[in-house]
Amino acid sequence: MFEISHQGSVSVLTLSHPPANAIGHAWLVEFENILDQLEGNDQTSILHIRSDQKIFCAGADLKEYRQRMESGESPEQYKAYLQNFHRLFGRLENLAKLTVSEIGGAALGGGFELALSCDLRIAAHEAKLGLPEGRLGLIPGAGGTQRITRLCGPSVANRIILACDIVDGKTALDLGMVQWAVPRAELAATADELIDGWSGLSSAAILAAKKCIAAALDPAQNGFAKEIEVSLDLVQDQDTQSRVAAFFENN
Repeated sequence: MFEISHQGSVSVLTLSHPPANAIGHAWLVEFENILDQLEGNDQTSILHIRSDQKIFCAGADLKEYRQRMESGESPEQYKAYLQNFHRLFGRLENLAKLTVSEIGGAALGGGFELALSCDLRIAAHEAKLGLPEGRLGLIPGAGGTQRITRLCGPSVANRIILACDIVDGKTALDLGMVQWAVPRAELAATADELIDGWSGLSSAAILAAKKCIAAALDPAQNGFAKEIEVSLDLVQDQDTQSRVAAFFENN
């Protein structure tokens, strides 16, 4: 279902579950195991998620989903099923690494929710992105309603969720759903070039910055106080001290 490789400070996770990288129970379990490995890998500061299929990720495995509905499972069982998605995507969102989705094909439903859990998204112009669960009488319940609203605001969230609009990569860039969009033929090279420029980033600083950015969106937190808190931690970090010393030695 996945292939993982490590190239210096970059870990490349390739979604490889033909034909559509559908998300089922086994997929979630295996992804959790991969995150366990990555959390203990101090050599990696960037996680690059891509697909070797025409589709980036089509979302939940509908055959498995139908079986769940027809099995007569209880509300508590369905709640546990949804919590598995939330736990995985929450772990990905809070990973102490810069996470990047390279979206070459369709990223729909849970597939786009996966991409939304990453820090950065690079899409092909030809890609299709959306949260069309409403057509099935559902909502994007794996964090999609929250993340796209925080990222793009309620107007875009209404268009993508309520109207079930599926947009191409260029439109997604205009709406703020992704940060870069290029022709599909240029996607892999562009992603590699961008990621190469980010190699060697501090994992501690990445995690600290993520906490501050999250605090800015949380009325219950004082983001300015969080900046001071994490800055105090960073200046005591040995890696940070080494980076600052090297900077002054070279300038």
